[in-house]
Amino acid sequence: MAFSTRTLPGHMRQGSASGNSNAQSTGQSATLLARVDEKKAELENLKELRDLSAAVANQMEALQQKLATLSDGTEAIATVIGNWHNVLQAINMASAKIPGAQAAQSDEPSIEETELPLPQTLVRIPTEHAPALQAQAELAMEDEQSTPTPAP
Repeated sequence: MAFSTRTLPGHMRQGSASGNSNAQSTGQSATLLARVDEKKAELENLKELRDLSAAVANQMEALQQKLATLSDGTEAIATVIGNWHNVLQAINMASAKIPGAQAAQSDEPSIEETELPLPQTLVRIPTEHAPALQAQAELAMEDEQSTPTPAP
């Protein structure tokens, strides 16, 4: 911000011989100096306001980025929670007793007959090792068949 330079009127530039005119000139100079000081203080306040406004703008941008991240995370959590219903339903189906699987051999079924074991747990096996595992299993089966069992 540049200060404009203006020339003072002739009666203020030239001092007069009379004391009244000199006092008036001194009073006007003091007024102008006070006004210049006031404008300097106003300029400093405006610079401080500009700096604070820039800091607030930076904080708002950071907050906007964090809110975008939070929004994305919320959507991911909503998807996971939406899938839990399906997961719990699958667990419930897997652990439910199978109707008609109970043999009705006697009038009073024993505890072992009423409680069916849970289905086998599903396990993921990497398929890249499947041929090697299958070859080992075949060798083990051949060894068991060729090895005679000890007599009691």
